[in-house]
Amino acid sequence: MGQPVREYLLTLCVTAAVTYLLTGPVRKFAIAAGAMPEIRARDVHREPTPRLGGIAMFGGLCAGLLVASHLTNLKSVFETNEPRALLSGAALIWILGVLDDKWGVDALVKLGGQMIAAGVMVLQGLTILWIPIPGVGTVSLTPMQGTLLTVALVVITINAVNFVDGLDGLASGMVCIAAAAFFMYAYRMWFGYGIEAAAPATLFSVVLMGMCLGFLPHNMHPARIFMGDSGSMLIGLVMAAGAVSVTGQVDPDLLNVKAGGLREATHAMVPVYIPLLLPLTVLAVPVADLILAIVRRTWKGQSPFAADRGHLHHRLLEIGHSHSRAVLIMYFWSALIAFGAVAYSANNASMWIVLGIVLLSAVGLVLLLLPRFTPRAPQWAERMVPPRYRRLARAVVDPAGVAAEASAAAEAADEEEREPIPAGINGATAIGDRSRFVDRRKAGSHH
Repeated sequence: MGQPVREYLLTLCVTAAVTYLLTGPVRKFAIAAGAMPEIRARDVHREPTPRLGGIAMFGGLCAGLLVASHLTNLKSVFETNEPRALLSGAALIWILGVLDDKWGVDALVKLGGQMIAAGVMVLQGLTILWIPIPGVGTVSLTPMQGTLLTVALVVITINAVNFVDGLDGLASGMVCIAAAAFFMYAYRMWFGYGIEAAAPATLFSVVLMGMCLGFLPHNMHPARIFMGDSGSMLIGLVMAAGAVSVTGQVDPDLLNVKAGGLREATHAMVPVYIPLLLPLTVLAVPVADLILAIVRRTWKGQSPFAADRGHLHHRLLEIGHSHSRAVLIMYFWSALIAFGAVAYSANNASMWIVLGIVLLSAVGLVLLLLPRFTPRAPQWAERMVPPRYRRLARAVVDPAGVAAEASAAAEAADEEEREPIPAGINGATAIGDRSRFVDRRKAGSHH
């Protein structure tokens, strides 16, 4: 297995490097092209930020697939039509996203474009062929049934990722976590059970991780560039393509033979006996946010595509979590559900896995209940952490640009004269801990 792992690592590094290096020039291009929409009521950032980050991510996707096509153990994947189908669908959804980032596209038009991109992939062979149903066995789907199910899965995944893209680094980080979990699942099916039909999904997951990892340094709070719809819909489609490939084209009966029997095969397919639900499991948090948003907007008599500030990440900000902590909490829950599902699929008879998931869930609930808790690093480690987690006083820069160091006592005295800002669009929770308070004394001196 050493050689395939090295090839996957090389593909991952090339994809991440190309994405990272392209993001800087793409940011300058987005500014020059005017792809910096005005701040909307539901946005949490305070300054116009360029979009079109999906251009760099698409470049990373192409570079990763190009490198993989020349590697010994991965070139066999390109003997099938699935990489070509992925590129075709990705190109369509990427062009649609670029147009939306620059000029704006109606929600129904975007939905139609997503369905067309999914249909193009189906026409080139990336479709669901069969599903295992409990108590019935493997059921072969008609072309129409397979097409409808594939399009539905692709559209749901794209919109789940698009809906969760509301905080700096949130969507790319959560998709990276989901792709890592999905890679473990697909890699185990390919090299653990020798099922070559899982090879394309394994490659797609690695490339997706590279795209997200290369973009994250530019997108972490405070973000210098947003991926926009050109990026969020693109990574959603790549995730869906891998899910369709591994869950809809791997014959469960073949898994029975490779795994050594029905019982072992069932364990391999757990935690979801119907494997089409696996991508929804590793994307459980975005999908839950998508469902809640549709129900909430429909209940209010609004369009399901109407933007609002009721997403899960908005609620985390409203209860007092800082921007960075809200993102980390979403990462935590995504990783817990995704890797917990994969671990349970590998050994669903182990109670230790269940107990570990329960324990980590309790830890996550505690974190949710302590929005105002700010950890402090020990004195010896203060130079290695961001300033907000240091006990020492921070440097203060006056309007003339002269830096002066404030003492800890002076900083404590200033705290009494500062007025907390309520959470909201321009509130403390939208911009982080360092801007949580407004100094009344400085505000008064300007008048």
